[in-house]
Amino acid sequence: MGRAMAGAYLDAGYDVTVWNRTASRADELVATGAVRAAGVEEALAANEVVVLSLTDYAAMYAILEPAAPALAGRVLVNLSSDTPERAREGAAWAVEHGARHLTGGVQTPPSGIGSPEFDTFYSGPRDLFEQYEHVLQVITGTDYRGEDPGLAALYYQLQMDLFWTTLTAWLHTLALADANGISASEITPYAARTLGGMDQFLDFYTPRIEAGRHSGDVERISMAVASMEHVVHTARDAGVDPALPAAVLEAFRRASAEGYAEDSLTRLFEVFVRGAGA
Repeated sequence: MGRAMAGAYLDAGYDVTVWNRTASRADELVATGAVRAAGVEEALAANEVVVLSLTDYAAMYAILEPAAPALAGRVLVNLSSDTPERAREGAAWAVEHGARHLTGGVQTPPSGIGSPEFDTFYSGPRDLFEQYEHVLQVITGTDYRGEDPGLAALYYQLQMDLFWTTLTAWLHTLALADANGISASEITPYAARTLGGMDQFLDFYTPRIEAGRHSGDVERISMAVASMEHVVHTARDAGVDPALPAAVLEAFRRASAEGYAEDSLTRLFEVFVRGAGA
């Protein structure tokens, strides 16, 4: 991801200084015009805007704490993934050392970097975002979520919740299909058709959820329990690990046990919220 971002800035005509804990990873960028910094302090001193693309905020501290005096006057655009609370703590830490901080959450793999078709969530001081938005748009389109440094991280993690859960469900579908002699290429068009229609469900159910309306006039949790029981049994019969659909089934059964069997599946929204404090 970092290489893709640096490459996008080089393509846009920016002067780019790069640093990586494994120096050889920057060889290709240096060959195309980037300057390799000898150390973190040199990298921080090269430009006012410093873009971080790291595994998490712990990596940020590990890299920047030894060079903290060099942070004064820098603008840290932190595109590392972590929790909203750690993003807030990281922003406060940057300010303590004389820097300003924008949190970012990139909504594309490296192949989409440099394309305005994709967005990156940003949060932090509005004036800072507006001042450097033209710089940030080199990476992707921008979606500013607000002053709270944790908001970009929150929106990003919300998308990851949906993305990883959905992708894992597709992989389980492929495994179950394969166990029954159906190839991935055979079943994937049907999976894509199912996923492609999900936006209609989201549009239909969202206003109901916001209104607290969970009547079972379209579908019911009791139906979902029976359906998911069949999926679990089908997986077991095929010798496929049923843990993923079984976890979904358990959520359905919990809602049913709480007295919501005849309500819409959207009642799970409230069950999940209450479960956070259980």
